[in-house]
Amino acid sequence: MKKILLIGKFNSLTEDTNSFLGQYFTLQLCSESTDAIKGMLKMCSPDLVLISLVGLTEDFSQIFQELEARYKRLPVITFGTEGEMAPFRNFYKNSQFQAFRRPISNPDLLYGICRRLNLDPDELEQQKRERAGKNKKHILLVDDDPTLLRSLKTFLQEKYKVSIAVSGAQAMLILGKGIPDLIFLDYEMPVCDGKQTLRMIREMEETKNVPVVFLTGVADRQHVESILELKPAGYLLKPPVASTIVQMIESLT
Repeated sequence: MKKILLIGKFNSLTEDTNSFLGQYFTLQLCSESTDAIKGMLKMCSPDLVLISLVGLTEDFSQIFQELEARYKRLPVITFGTEGEMAPFRNFYKNSQFQAFRRPISNPDLLYGICRRLNLDPDELEQQKRERAGKNKKHILLVDDDPTLLRSLKTFLQEKYKVSIAVSGAQAMLILGKGIPDLIFLDYEMPVCDGKQTLRMIREMEETKNVPVVFLTGVADRQHVESILELKPAGYLLKPPVASTIVQMIESLT
């Protein structure tokens, strides 16, 4: 990932810019302090400098001069209002410096950076999605009701990586390819029920510590007690409420 040094007063604008662009670049946020900027330029060797002009005075010109004298090949983008740009207008005659008038949307700022760094915005977006997918928690849903599985997957897949299995045997095949962070397991499945599937999960060294939450359609006390004897991470009555599923995921992973 390309490295960007974001310079400016610490406020909601720089925080928002940092949060958005941090999805696409390695961002280093730096105050407008002259010493801090000079030190950061040496330490992080950025590919581009991005400057928020909000609240900066003409005294900041010495940083422009430093960039112009010592870092001639380093592209610099600033964003501010006409009034905020006015003290530094002479520097924009140098192609090293480029100004964007504020207000500017984050996507427009992103495209401007891509042009300066000769990057493809669509390729950056694809890379961002791939990184997000790798960081998502992996949830395995096991139930013999395909309608329930599709419904839960549709709800969860935007936030989590979701795998589904319609039987205990299929679940074990999925576990052989990758270990999830949490398993929701139907207790009353035919052939290989939830109890047997849990036993197989716990017999595997790789999966024995994965939390398992039982899904059950039977709510009587004796049935629930028989489930709890197996010491699952929890249990939910079917059909489970989607928000409760999310709460369970966040508390157990």
